[in-house]
Amino acid sequence: MAPKKRATKAKVEQEADGATEAIADEAPPIDEPLGENQSHDAEPEETVEKQQPSKKRKKATKSDEPQKAARRSGRGAPKSKPSEQQLLNYMLSHDAEELCRPEDETADIKERGDIRTYSSSVLSPFEELLCAAVLSRPISHRLGLRTIRTILNKPYRFISARAVKDAGPEQCHEAVWAAHTQHKQKTAEEISHIADVVLEKFTSTDDKEGRELRKVRDECGGDIDRERELIKSSVKGIGKTGLDIFFRRVQWQWDSAFPFVDDRTARSLRNLGLPDDSKELEKLLNEHWSSLDTKHLAGGDKSRKQKRAFVVLLERATGSDLENKTEAVIEAAAGTAS
Repeated sequence: MAPKKRATKAKVEQEADGATEAIADEAPPIDEPLGENQSHDAEPEETVEKQQPSKKRKKATKSDEPQKAARRSGRGAPKSKPSEQQLLNYMLSHDAEELCRPEDETADIKERGDIRTYSSSVLSPFEELLCAAVLSRPISHRLGLRTIRTILNKPYRFISARAVKDAGPEQCHEAVWAAHTQHKQKTAEEISHIADVVLEKFTSTDDKEGRELRKVRDECGGDIDRERELIKSSVKGIGKTGLDIFFRRVQWQWDSAFPFVDDRTARSLRNLGLPDDSKELEKLLNEHWSSLDTKHLAGGDKSRKQKRAFVVLLERATGSDLENKTEAVIEAAAGTAS
């Protein structure tokens, strides 16, 4: 009987080791910028069970607040303050795009050339929904962007619902594993799930590839609240954070969503000294429009280009904040020509 006991013990130890490896695989990388749905104590979206902290814990949390605020300040107070025009013009520039881009993304572009990135590519509504699902998970900002670069480019190119469907679940798993991200199983399953939902519910007859999600707008009649509810009720795993990310990005293509500033981005705008109210930010952008360099922005006419510029401002604000580059952006803007 003794050998059986030893075998059982060995099996338990082996299973324990496997569990440890799984936990290690999900552990957040050290010293990476936090993602949009991530804090040091974050749980996956819509799965957090709120627990009452002890009095001792409450005191510690309160005393930690100043340090957390200081962490976001980056390099300290800027040497000089840019004008509104300088700041807007710089944030819409290629220089700001590169400054707010994670270093590993810059290296990836140098190595692979012209690739699709969340930071600078014009994405379809389907791609934006896929990206929102990835970025709303409690992973670091850089891991999220790396996952997006992996799934949107060769050899996977999940740029439409049909492309994901044709690839199949096995290739979805392969793509996520290739990204070396966290929550691989859940992320792969969600990619497949989103493609299925888009093809079954959101795709119109003139969009067989499932890129535009036109039925969302058609069925909701331009009612933004109904659009949010339809997506949330149809796509498992998409909650408030994911919806905010999606509509923040897609609003230049969907007039019903414009102008929109989510709470997360509002904080980033305040850190830069810009209006955190959507109407006020739109007004400021329009006031300076004739003095801004916008030739490189997407958009067929002035109205569409202005909406695209609005979205770019939001993304630069969020990106600089997540990369801890807010003060660097302010200083760089102050050094540009008026």
